[in-house]
Amino acid sequence: MPSTDQLELLFDSQEHDAPTGAPPLIAAPTPPAAPRPPASGPGAPRPVPPANLFPDAASAPAPAGEPLLTPSPNATARVPTPCPDPLPPGARWREVPTEQQPIGFVLLRSRRRSIGFVITDDGLRVTAPNWVTLTQIDDAVREKSRWILTKLREWHARKQQLAMAHTRWQAGGELPYLGRRIIIGVGGDSRQASLSGDAEAPQDGDTLWLALPSHADQGRIRDAAQAWLQQRAGAWFGARLAHFLQVSGLKIRRWRLSSAATRWGSCTSDGNIMLNWRLIHFAPAIIDYVIAHELAHLREMNHSQDFWREVGQILPDFEDAKNILRRHDPASLPQF
Repeated sequence: MPSTDQLELLFDSQEHDAPTGAPPLIAAPTPPAAPRPPASGPGAPRPVPPANLFPDAASAPAPAGEPLLTPSPNATARVPTPCPDPLPPGARWREVPTEQQPIGFVLLRSRRRSIGFVITDDGLRVTAPNWVTLTQIDDAVREKSRWILTKLREWHARKQQLAMAHTRWQAGGELPYLGRRIIIGVGGDSRQASLSGDAEAPQDGDTLWLALPSHADQGRIRDAAQAWLQQRAGAWFGARLAHFLQVSGLKIRRWRLSSAATRWGSCTSDGNIMLNWRLIHFAPAIIDYVIAHELAHLREMNHSQDFWREVGQILPDFEDAKNILRRHDPASLPQF
C-alpha cells in the first residue's frame, strides 16, 4: 500500500553516446515531494495464537544488515543502502563504488528518455532508458554521488524525526498500542519487557515495564520500547494473517515486518507481503484493513473497482478504517 508520492531526484548532465535526437541522459531537477500517508479499513475477530496455520507462508525477518530501527544518520556516517527483499518485478540490484562509500541501488529499465533517480523507502531507485549502458548508469551515479548521499541522509533523518515526534521516551511517557495509550515504566525488577495488563486486550493506562534501570537514557528507552512493539507486531500480524488466509482461501509465499516511511504495507504478484510494524500502534480494526488490502492484491494488482470489491469480500465494511488510516503518516506515531 504505497503512498502516491515519491521523492524524484533528477539532474542535468551531458549526454554520452545517446541515439541521434535523444534528450539529455539525465533529466532536469524537479522539487522533492514529501511522503504522504495512504488509506485505511475496519475490524475483525480477536487474534488466535500465531500457530502454524499457514506453514507455506514463512514469516521472514528482515535481511541481515537491514535493521528495523534505523540509527540517526549524520553527515559523516555511512548511509545504509541495503538490497530490498524482494526486488520490484523486472528490477536488478547494482552497487557502485564511489569516493564516499559504495552506493547500492535498484535499477529498472523503461521507455523514458533520460535517467531518473528516485529516493523511496527501499533507497535509491534508478530508472534508465533501454539504450543506456550499465557503464553510463554507474558513471551517472558516481557523478551525483555526493548529492545522492546527502538526500539519502535527509530521508533517513526525516524518518527518525517523525518516528520520535510527540513521544517522551522516559518513565511516564505514553505510547499508542493497539489503539490504547500505555505508559512507559522503567526501574522494575523484570528481566524482560512486559505489559502490566493483557497484551492482547490492553487498556488505557497499562504500563509497559522495560527491563532497564531507572537512570536509562532516552535512546535506550526508545529502543527497548520499540523492540517490544515489534515483537508484538510480529505475533499479532501473524495471527491476523492466519485468520484472513483461512477465511479467504488465499495463499502467500511469505511475509515480514517493514519500517517503511511512506507505506503501511505492500504485496508482490508472487505472494510476498510486508507490513509496517508501526501498525501495532493502531486499533485492531485498522490492522485488519491493511492486511485485507494487501491480501486483495493477490487477486488484483491495482486499485480498480474489482480490487475494492475484493477487499470488501475479505473484510466487509472496511471504509471507516480506510478513512482513519488516510489521516496518518507511516513514519510518525498516530495521535488519538
